[in-house]
Amino acid sequence: MLQNDAEAIAAAHELAAAARINAANRDRQRALPWAEIEQFTRSGLGSISIPRAYGGPQVSFVTVAEVFRIISAADPALGQIPQNQFGILHLLQGSATEQQKKTLFQSVLDGWRIGNAGPERGTKNTLELKARITANGDRLTITGQKFYSTGALFAHWVAVKALDDQGRQIMAFVKRGTPGLRIVDDWSGFGQRTTASGTVLLDNVAVDAGQVVDNWRLALTPNIQGAVSQLIQAAIDAGIARGAIDDAIAFVREKSRPWIDANVERASDDLYVIADIGKLKLELHAAEALLRKAGQELDEINAAPIDEHSAARASIAVARAKVLTTEISLLASEKLFELAGSRATLAEFNLDRHWRNARVHTLHDPVRWKYHAVGTWHLNGTLPARHSWI
Repeated sequence: MLQNDAEAIAAAHELAAAARINAANRDRQRALPWAEIEQFTRSGLGSISIPRAYGGPQVSFVTVAEVFRIISAADPALGQIPQNQFGILHLLQGSATEQQKKTLFQSVLDGWRIGNAGPERGTKNTLELKARITANGDRLTITGQKFYSTGALFAHWVAVKALDDQGRQIMAFVKRGTPGLRIVDDWSGFGQRTTASGTVLLDNVAVDAGQVVDNWRLALTPNIQGAVSQLIQAAIDAGIARGAIDDAIAFVREKSRPWIDANVERASDDLYVIADIGKLKLELHAAEALLRKAGQELDEINAAPIDEHSAARASIAVARAKVLTTEISLLASEKLFELAGSRATLAEFNLDRHWRNARVHTLHDPVRWKYHAVGTWHLNGTLPARHSWI
């Protein structure tokens, strides 16, 4: 197990170095990163946010964001796969029973992975659920169909959201291999291709009552659940941006030709290219600075009792970062081709994966609503909504 923040950062760099080598080929072939996920788990990175009271290292939110940023700069699909695990681990702190915390936290410390089976297609919005958990005597079963199930294919626990008989949302932890549980690798998005964010089918899946978490309770009190989830999403986008800029710089230095009117020998001496790289770097540093600032605010807020105002501050801090990380990931991955030139579009380099990944991942939640949340907070003092997307 990793013991502290410094060890977590070092492990993230080690994983990123290994993952970067074949990231372009995995994307091209839609080859799932099984070896890299196993390295992630063996390294202890999956348990870095578990509280010390339960045997974990409980690293700071600043470090959690930095770990995801480092990994995602190498391969953002690898960064996204465990994202839900971290959101769920934080959710358990506010909604699980003491025994559930002990059991589930220890399983992650032992190397178990948690995958997501929450969202559904064909509903009015992302919050609506059709999946149901039903009691038949002493037996609980879940039936439903999920999509965007990032991490489920790699998971030992599949965390399934459903409604109980009273219409309240629960989260049931179903072990991999349980009869009636089927995970389908049918994700066909043009970006984040190797996240396996496809279908989970549940047909009268038996559930242990002790593994059913009443996560509806989380909505009863102020919390930073949404901010924690969004912080990691922003870190993934920041990683995509850095990866795109690093590849743009390398390509310009090593492969690009200068434009004829520049009157220089190397593309890296073109004044306009130099200026644009400088602008991208400045915008990246601004986004990374706000990401770090958001992590610091979450650490500060989480260290004291959380009320509706501190919870709102957390959401707004992360929303600010999310705006800039979204915009720089899209800008950098598009600008790469303008600066690197026509040769950069060749399939052998697969540099378009940066834009595809940025475009798909930033659709997780529309940034226009982040602008709205920040604006109405400052203008009208309106508190953000209490859900996982702010």
